[in-house]
Amino acid sequence: MLYARFKVAMRSFWNETRGSFTVESVIAIPLLFWATAATFEFFEVHRYKSAREKATYAIADMISRETSQAGLTSVYMDNALTMFDAISNDEGANQIRVSVVQYDQIEDIYEIVWSEIRGQEFTLEQLETSDVEDDHDRLPIVDHGDQIIVVESNSFYEPLFGIALDRLLVDTRMFTSIRFAPQVCYEGICAPANDGTTDTSDDDDAASNS
Repeated sequence: MLYARFKVAMRSFWNETRGSFTVESVIAIPLLFWATAATFEFFEVHRYKSAREKATYAIADMISRETSQAGLTSVYMDNALTMFDAISNDEGANQIRVSVVQYDQIEDIYEIVWSEIRGQEFTLEQLETSDVEDDHDRLPIVDHGDQIIVVESNSFYEPLFGIALDRLLVDTRMFTSIRFAPQVCYEGICAPANDGTTDTSDDDDAASNS
């Protein structure tokens, strides 16, 4: 009997079409606003990160094509940050770090040739060999003496509404090989010229004596 009454009550409630526009608006409008703002915020943070990934890749690609024997300069690095800001199309503070890493197959470690930072100080610091020597899971496999350019960036995303996200650190990381020159130096800082090569002088002497 009780179940039958409950079933009738539920059917009556389900078929009820009367309502209050004011009450429904008070309930629905805040939820709709929150959902719209959250959707826009999530989309914006992905767009924000995508723009910085493209800017980071552009810096890495630009440096990889350098062929000047004099190497990069401090002014070059300052302009690289300016270019990063322009590509990311953001008036906020950005920080970039450019490092050249060389692999030593004999010791099975990665070594820092040089590392430079530009922009606001967030969390990036100049890298040293001790920071990367065991980064086999984060750096590509290369031959002995080969160098790779690693470009990283840090930016803080400021939420527009503060509903779905808090202030967020957005970091990017790109690496590429040097395309045309044996290595890319920075203001005279280079790896030794014989790194990555094999000394064949003894073999040549032996061949000439024979």
